[in-house]
Amino acid sequence: MSDEVPPVRRRRGRGARERILKAATELFTAQGVNATGMEQLTTAAHVSKRTLYTHFASKDDLVHAYLSQLQDGLLPTETFAEEACADPRRQLLAIFDWDPRTSDGPLRGCPFLNAAVEVPDPDHPVHQLAAAYKTEFTRRLTAIAQQAGARNPEELGEQLALLYDGAVARSMAFNHTGAGVHARTIAAKLIDEAVAPAPESPTGTATTA
Repeated sequence: MSDEVPPVRRRRGRGARERILKAATELFTAQGVNATGMEQLTTAAHVSKRTLYTHFASKDDLVHAYLSQLQDGLLPTETFAEEACADPRRQLLAIFDWDPRTSDGPLRGCPFLNAAVEVPDPDHPVHQLAAAYKTEFTRRLTAIAQQAGARNPEELGEQLALLYDGAVARSMAFNHTGAGVHARTIAAKLIDEAVAPAPESPTGTATTA
């Protein structure tokens, strides 16, 4: 019997694209976009470089696809006016309901903010996708704020988006989700103030903020 170790075989056929995206998600999340090489990706996905480049013409294309697949899962669920939300206030606060840490790995924060930092050129497709995601994030918060009865839903949406991004960045810096707890407390105050009846002026008419 030969003691020779057989070579590692690459997996072929259907599912290669999904394996590449899965490997990219794990590696980009764990170590960042710039620190992840294409050779490492082919090894993790069990594909050849030829197969990888058949599905993704460049690393930029792969990063773009990686971010695109995350959007729907990370954006807050929007309930439209004709589908009245039972509790829009709770829906707004839910973006700060972060699960306690369950592993010893470092917190990686928002993948879209991370991508914007790692690809700083504002004209780059990856950076533009990150900016578009943040714009849509704020728009959805604004729509929910309107359902909650905010006097100025655009302002509340911007405030909550800014608060969220700051809390995410701080959590990553300290490797702890505690910032989310404090951010939720602040968010609750902002929401309650935004939906409270406008104070009346001395003449008896409501004033606007």
